[in-house]
Amino acid sequence: MPRSQPTFDLVIAANRLPVDRVVDEHGDTSWRTSPGGLVTAMESVMRGRDGAWVGWAGEAGEAPASFDQEGMYLRPVPLSEDEVAHYYEGFSNDTLWPIYHDVIVPATFHRFWFAAYEAVNRRFAEAVCEVAARGATVWVHDYQLQLVPAMVRELRPDVRIGWFNHIPFPAVELFAQLPWRRAILEGLLGADYLGFQRVADAQNFVRACRQLLSLPTKGDTVSVSRAGDARRVRASAVPISIDFRGLQELARRPETVARAKEIRESLGNPQTLLLGVDRLDYTKGIGHRLKAYGELLAEDRVSPPQEMFVQVATPSRERVDAYRELRIEIEGEVGRMNGEHSRIGAPAVQYLHHSYPREEMAALYLAADVLVVTPLRDGMNLVAKEYVTCRYDEGGALVLSEFTGAFHELHQAFVCNPHDIEGVKQTIMRAIETPGREKRRLMRAMRRRVADHDVQRWASRFLDNLKHAPERGSM
Repeated sequence: MPRSQPTFDLVIAANRLPVDRVVDEHGDTSWRTSPGGLVTAMESVMRGRDGAWVGWAGEAGEAPASFDQEGMYLRPVPLSEDEVAHYYEGFSNDTLWPIYHDVIVPATFHRFWFAAYEAVNRRFAEAVCEVAARGATVWVHDYQLQLVPAMVRELRPDVRIGWFNHIPFPAVELFAQLPWRRAILEGLLGADYLGFQRVADAQNFVRACRQLLSLPTKGDTVSVSRAGDARRVRASAVPISIDFRGLQELARRPETVARAKEIRESLGNPQTLLLGVDRLDYTKGIGHRLKAYGELLAEDRVSPPQEMFVQVATPSRERVDAYRELRIEIEGEVGRMNGEHSRIGAPAVQYLHHSYPREEMAALYLAADVLVVTPLRDGMNLVAKEYVTCRYDEGGALVLSEFTGAFHELHQAFVCNPHDIEGVKQTIMRAIETPGREKRRLMRAMRRRVADHDVQRWASRFLDNLKHAPERGSM
């Protein structure tokens, strides 16, 4: 290790760095905070901590040199064009993502994709070990880096290793389809502690270790015994959250309130403004939501301009075939609905295929009377928590799929099964028609839950669980 290499007591490893490169009109380069749930959550966790973040900078080719950004040391990991295609777009998002989301679309299996995944995970592990101080805490994130825990343990047995899964972990019957299931489980078992969004996800992991690796399990622990390394690995639920205080403060700003009013006015001040906010992903149930809303339009139960629907669909993984096909499908459905049900100056669906800064999203949440969240499978869905947080006025209503992690916390939402189109329609109408006093009571309870279980509490719980995970030799 070079003498000049600084080391840190806390090291985060995630597929992406928390920043994007920005080049202005003069050719000058700067970095700005990336959008996305993980970055938003971890940004406030890392604030005030002396730590390092290992990740890809987002562009293929040589990685930039390590640099400091707002008090955090960032260690970029390079990815070639082929590795972006095979490790990220291929194995991570066309093999693992479908399996981990109930095979909503079929998974694709290629051996050369897994070879790239393994090589990139090794590179991440080596970068982590470079910046980790003696006895450091290493926190690895998400499905793209499932081999990293064991690789770090092999290189640096002195560090404490945790891994958190931001997406669901599948039932063993689905996970067993993976030809590389053993390698992935053994990679994860390199950690001292594994965190999941739901109790069911942690149980699925433990069950997979028992059934596919024939390892002894007891409660939420798996016993691992290799040459000179006898350990118990704990797996439990630590549902992620958001920076409640920071986002609420943003929503309360006069300029945010003014922008929310401006949004409503630009839409003709509808009686009810419905909103969907998602990455354009087949797991999010956008098509199911549009089908339900289209039927409500056809039945004249909603009608623009009295009711307006705004769908924000953030661009996502546009080089993966399933995502390109989804965009064509969704935009075709939006066009059909607008052709059949719009009036001059009042589209049936206002479709926005953009990403927006947090300030604009806070204003949208504040403007919307109903947020419709209908994923077919989602690890958590932080959009639901963001909406609740922004509604400091205790207004609004949340329609929420029972297949989200958020469903297990936000019990006062208007809950639906997104596969049941008739049920989604009835749930949307209940969210619209329930008296304001009752909706305020429900919103108040949900806000209390998110405020009490914010991102700081999530991080503290995870790190505390990692600190107190079973020690080596404690079997």
